[in-house]
Amino acid sequence: MARSSRSPSRLDLPALLAEHRYILLYDGVCGLCNRTVQWILRRDSDGPMRFATLQGPVGREALRRLPQLAVVDSVILLHPEGAWIKSTAALEIIRYVGGVWTLALVGYLCPRALRDWVYDSVARRRYARFGKLESCPLPSPAQRSRFLDP
Repeated sequence: MARSSRSPSRLDLPALLAEHRYILLYDGVCGLCNRTVQWILRRDSDGPMRFATLQGPVGREALRRLPQLAVVDSVILLHPEGAWIKSTAALEIIRYVGGVWTLALVGYLCPRALRDWVYDSVARRRYARFGKLESCPLPSPAQRSRFLDP
């Protein structure tokens, strides 16, 4: 993991984003969030996107640098220019994965407030419907390089 030359205890988040372009921060104990990560990995096994939990060092550094993201507890998609949250993050993940899934980008025709309302409704119920894990599952050895948390 890249470290900043200014402080050995701080991650160099801009360098990570410059190297990988996208970092998906997700709730490490959320069943739906973990399924989403696995869905991406099945469709993009060698891509540049990297993954980190909101609870881990990369997630904590992102929230320190972008405190306005602290209200999001499910999925945040970081990119070199900032971050996408809620329904926009979901749509940008679909754009990233590509293929037939890009048909879902028609969702951009809906006002963001409506899209985010739907997203928030699902997010509020995600533990009840998809479970809350005791701990973040370990990636397979083949997937390990895609995850930034130790």
